[in-house]
Amino acid sequence: MKRIGVFTSGGDAPGMNACVRAVVRNGIYNGLEIIGIQYGYEGMIEGRFVDLQARSVSNIIQRGGTILRTARSEQFRTVEGRAEAAKNLKSAGVEGLVAIGGDGTFQGATKLLDEHAFPIIGVPGTIDNDLYGTDYTIGYDTAVNTAMEAIDKIRDTAASHDRLFYVEVMGRDAGFIAVDVGISSGSEHIATPETHTNIADLKDALIASKGHKSSAIIIVAEGEESGGALSLAEKIKDAAGYDYRICVLGHIQRGGSPTARDRLLASRLGVAAVDALLEGQSGMMVGEIHGKVSFTPLKEAWTQRKTIDKDLWRLASILAT
Repeated sequence: MKRIGVFTSGGDAPGMNACVRAVVRNGIYNGLEIIGIQYGYEGMIEGRFVDLQARSVSNIIQRGGTILRTARSEQFRTVEGRAEAAKNLKSAGVEGLVAIGGDGTFQGATKLLDEHAFPIIGVPGTIDNDLYGTDYTIGYDTAVNTAMEAIDKIRDTAASHDRLFYVEVMGRDAGFIAVDVGISSGSEHIATPETHTNIADLKDALIASKGHKSSAIIIVAEGEESGGALSLAEKIKDAAGYDYRICVLGHIQRGGSPTARDRLLASRLGVAAVDALLEGQSGMMVGEIHGKVSFTPLKEAWTQRKTIDKDLWRLASILAT
């Protein structure tokens, strides 16, 4: 193997640049040529390839987003689009790929592998932390810290005005961000896609807390069954006499300089992805489990369901009293 490609796809996540840097530097260390594919699968179809040198990735480890850009691709969802992408890769002399992204990225990578036998290693880059086969995904730690810092500020206002705040965080299909943020910010309740919110019980809890708490914070994952913070607030209305407000953190959670933890994880997994290609591996996602680099079949990474630690639910319940 002499030339490999690297791309980022799907939603951006803090630490993607650190991972691209690691792929490029380790590739060059091992005598490889590195091709950067801009705008993900769409760029693959359009042939948007750039040569990456060691200096091409200087001073990016601290930057959020992705220097390779990212985009959704309707064309790649078709057999013809994937065939065009594979043809372009082969024409450019690319012999292996490192795909950095989430479940949508890995679904596309699996089809490219199945249909064209193209060697590919996935690296988990998503703030949702919902990929099976790794304890943490690149960008998750930064997103949690960003949300926590915002909620700390909201808490000041909530206490000053004796208000109840519903704070919506990202998590369309998984509540990992909501649970970690809820516990670390001292919230009174956490609503996630994995759990059923009993409206009557939540109202009773708020009424009971009014006697000893002047304010409260409820963390709501965007995929919660009610439909998010706005819908949940509408169902509860003015429970316990709280004056309430709604705050949707939105895409602020995606941006910002990655934490040290995300930079380290991204660097480690980026290097491991190149090593895996050189060792002849393909169709695998490289992750980290219990502090060790691990490999999971690419398809399992997005088809197997990753669950939230049950002890965290118990912890959240105890600390919210």
